[in-house]
Amino acid sequence: MLILSRKIDEKIKIGNDITITLIDVHGDQVKIGVEAPKDVKVFRQEVFDAIQNENKAAVVGEESGSEKAINAMSALSKLLKK
Repeated sequence: MLILSRKIDEKIKIGNDITITLIDVHGDQVKIGVEAPKDVKVFRQEVFDAIQNENKAAVVGEESGSEKAINAMSALSKLLKK
């Protein structure tokens, strides 16, 4: 991890396309601005974590939905064989 000290209005460059600017410091809160290309998604960590959890839950839901479909097909197949 790179740790930098910055003053208000000073910037940090990441690669050629991303700029982070220190906007304000008020007590224990720091405001930053992030300039990045539109194709680069920028999230707060808690929002990113929530998105990841939702995606995982959706995959699990799809799997259990698939399992339900397989079980239903199996039950139907057994009924047709009788």
